[in-house]
Amino acid sequence: MDSPLRVLTVPTSPYPDQRPGTNGLRRKVRVFQTRRNYLHNFIQSIFSSIDLRDRQGSTVVVGGDGRFFNQTAIEVVVQMAAANGVSDPVCVNLLNLCVHGATWCVCSHTHTHMYPRPQVGRLIVGHHGLMSTPASSCVIRKSKAIGGIILTASRHPAGPDGDFGMKFNSANGGPANDAVTNKIYQISRTIEEFAICPGLRLDLTTLGKQTFDLENKFKPFTVEIVDSVEPYANLMRNIFDFAALKELLSGENHIKIRLDAMHGVLGPYVKRILCEELGCPANSAINCVPMENFGGQHPDPNLLYAADLIDSMRDGECDFGAAFDGDGDRNIILGRHGVFVTPSDSVAVIADNIFCIPYFQHSGVRGFARSMPTSAALDRVAKATKIELYETPPGWKFFGNLMDAGRLSLCGEESFGTSADHLRERDGLWAVLAWLSILAYRRQSVEDILKDHWLKYGRNYFTRYDYDNIDIDTACEMMEDLELLIADKSFAKQRFAVEDKIYKVEKADNFEYTDPVDSTISRNQGLRIIFSDGSRIIYRLSGTCSDGATVRIYLDSYEKEHIFQDAQVVLAPLATIAVKISQLHLRTGRNGPSVIT
Repeated sequence: MDSPLRVLTVPTSPYPDQRPGTNGLRRKVRVFQTRRNYLHNFIQSIFSSIDLRDRQGSTVVVGGDGRFFNQTAIEVVVQMAAANGVSDPVCVNLLNLCVHGATWCVCSHTHTHMYPRPQVGRLIVGHHGLMSTPASSCVIRKSKAIGGIILTASRHPAGPDGDFGMKFNSANGGPANDAVTNKIYQISRTIEEFAICPGLRLDLTTLGKQTFDLENKFKPFTVEIVDSVEPYANLMRNIFDFAALKELLSGENHIKIRLDAMHGVLGPYVKRILCEELGCPANSAINCVPMENFGGQHPDPNLLYAADLIDSMRDGECDFGAAFDGDGDRNIILGRHGVFVTPSDSVAVIADNIFCIPYFQHSGVRGFARSMPTSAALDRVAKATKIELYETPPGWKFFGNLMDAGRLSLCGEESFGTSADHLRERDGLWAVLAWLSILAYRRQSVEDILKDHWLKYGRNYFTRYDYDNIDIDTACEMMEDLELLIADKSFAKQRFAVEDKIYKVEKADNFEYTDPVDSTISRNQGLRIIFSDGSRIIYRLSGTCSDGATVRIYLDSYEKEHIFQDAQVVLAPLATIAVKISQLHLRTGRNGPSVIT
């Protein structure tokens, strides 16, 4: 009989830079590899933020996008979960006091409590350590877990010189709120030790339960390796009409599609659901083998990094195209000849055709929401349909709060994220299935559906300029000066002329959001300049960078009549004004953005 595994308490020292951003803690791989206990400190801070009694008997979900360092990190997470009491809550020395099978159990740790005796605790880990971010949300909710640790740096490059990240999702399946992330951060600043079971070795290749005997009171410790595709696939079957989708994709008059998983975690999901179940030819799905470096690609589904897919769509052979990011929560939608659907338009079109999806026929629609930088295209659908519209700061946790309160059904953001209240995360594959459902119902092309939408509502021309790897001090100084400038009362009276266009400032502020559910206030969410014609310029510093700062400028201009123009041409005057006001090029030495989307 094997001896119980030892649990060690290891001294450590804190790091000052472990504040989780909008999508958790994200750093270069070398930071996690070379800074002593950097990974261990953050994991311990997560577990320590959860009360011990909540950890005992709990379920925690662990998965990742398969990038470099993913399996190493999962092993450490499992070893530390074992040592931190994710286990049967019954104290060994009090075992005989418990009535087996009873609803209630009395134990006395520090003092006596009476509470329902939960199931034996366990860790649920994706097969081979893989689990998409949407599937993680699904499994957390389905298993009634207290939360999940998701190992991903989302759409950022991977490999030894790439990025790595991890975040904690709460019991609702969505990103932890500010109160939780602030608690994790405060613990990380004062941490002195962590608990670990270094001898625990997990087999990620075999489905099923693995049980470990530990040399502490938290026993037994159970890890369940699960097929992370099937729970998510089953959820999709309950949302969409798979018979109609199968007819669209493999019936007599089927359309041709092309899906690019970019060697991220979503490849197996695409193959299982789209190809095996809905009948798409195998060659419809490309780059579907997850790789530690995403095949050398930058797994960000936008106009720059999805260029290969866009080029392959230009010959008109395929009717529909899509690509996904590394962890499967973002998407890009394309029509024949590479017609690009902006994320702002994508969520608006889905909203206008929402009853093409059976799920909403049964559940109804309780509200729409978009992030503040996202164009106002969704607002026009909400106004026409008399459905409540919420404008939130960037970050999916704000949408999740509204969903948990029963106020929100569909939401989206300009950074290629769209989803609904079936989960509490962005969901790239859901968005694709939503669009395919609209195509199946309307029997029109992507381009015709988009044109019909603009004819009905007018068009919000939208783009985003990203200036990557800006010196953080320079970026912060620019934003501070810009805020002082627009806060001056005289600024609201200014006019800006570019060629034959004149823009009159109507409002300028630093966006502030009061959550209608819990009344929490989120300040400093982006500098807005709103013009009298509804055009907007927005400036933000990214909260998800691992190296330097990213300054983002968002441009949004509404046209009711002139709806078939080139977006960059229409938005060029606003871009000129945005650069002039901020003096961005002068301050940074740049002559243009790193990426335009």
